[in-house]
Amino acid sequence: MIRAAFQIRGSDAEFTVKGHSGAGEQGTDILCAAVSSAAYMTVNTVTEILGVDAQAEDSDGYMHFRSCGSKAAADIVRGFRLHMEQLAEQYPDYVTITTEV
Repeated sequence: MIRAAFQIRGSDAEFTVKGHSGAGEQGTDILCAAVSSAAYMTVNTVTEILGVDAQAEDSDGYMHFRSCGSKAAADIVRGFRLHMEQLAEQYPDYVTITTEV
């Protein structure tokens, strides 16, 4: 199961994604690929495109991201949260979301 947790307060945003969906075999699991791709796109857009100084950490099946003081970065994290909520609706046995706003 993929678990994603979001904390968004004004212009501060943080998320943690961990786990594997188990929807397919490792290396061919399109749900894990979709989540990973969206998470990396979120981090790269904030840090490389917007130039926001943020903290990011990742390892196999884990990513944590935090940005402070950027409304644009927080909005991008909100977009990632929306994407994850839609995946959780489509795949409730494989993805769960928690949000603290």
